[in-house]
Amino acid sequence: MTEHERTRAALAAAVPRLVALLRAVPDPDAGSGVPEWTVGDVGAHLAAVYLAYTSLVSPDEAVEWDDVLPSGEETSGGGTSGGGTFVERITAMNARSVTLFGGEDRGKVPDFVAERGETFLRVTEGLAPDTPVSAPWYGEVPFTLATVTGLLLSETLVHGLDVARGARLPWTMGDDEARLVLGQSMPTMMAAALDPVRARGVRIAFDLAIKGGPRLAVVVDDGTVTVTRDAPPRAYDCRIVAAPATFLLVSFRRTPIWKAVASGRMRAGGRKPWLAPRLGQLVAGP
Repeated sequence: MTEHERTRAALAAAVPRLVALLRAVPDPDAGSGVPEWTVGDVGAHLAAVYLAYTSLVSPDEAVEWDDVLPSGEETSGGGTSGGGTFVERITAMNARSVTLFGGEDRGKVPDFVAERGETFLRVTEGLAPDTPVSAPWYGEVPFTLATVTGLLLSETLVHGLDVARGARLPWTMGDDEARLVLGQSMPTMMAAALDPVRARGVRIAFDLAIKGGPRLAVVVDDGTVTVTRDAPPRAYDCRIVAAPATFLLVSFRRTPIWKAVASGRMRAGGRKPWLAPRLGQLVAGP
């Protein structure tokens, strides 16, 4: 199986687990793994995520993004990217997502996620991984079906953990699943999320080695970044070695770096190991 096919299989297995978790929540008003959201809010966000990603690949589920995106501005392709920085757009989208499913609609979230998850996998079956997909809320960064599938898997895994932490229910995120997310979506997302202000004048080459793969060359060069999988040999300033699930959780700020380092699941090396924390500062997150 190709990596994209494995990602699809992992998503197909994760969706029913997520749906069962959402149905088992005893108190939707309990706090969640996202400090400002309740468990019910996370469920509503997940429903909005599944609505959004399915709309990107299915003409029958199309969404008028001008009505959703904050401070819409036209892109060169005629679409809408939303105003503001990457963090501002994603923060505004996240806030909007929680309001799309409120009141009695929240009781329908598990069924909605199950139906949209099935639709996404059915509509995209047989499509090439490099099929272009426009994701307006991410701006003009070129996305592919492989990227979007990896992102939907990451939303499922990470927000499933947020629900489970608040509801005190079990939830697992395996290294194999995390590898697929990192390989399929991380190169594109790192490029999209670079903070150009913080990166201005910065020149650092990171060798990001995820145990068992993938391996990413992340090169920041005066306000720009290139992220390359399995890059040819070159000199690096800093090497970061991490377990897949740990790096995914650190990237989404669900696990503090100090805890990952203390557990031995993340370490820095190379000529300038002290630069490792800069990666998380340069690649922004809401």
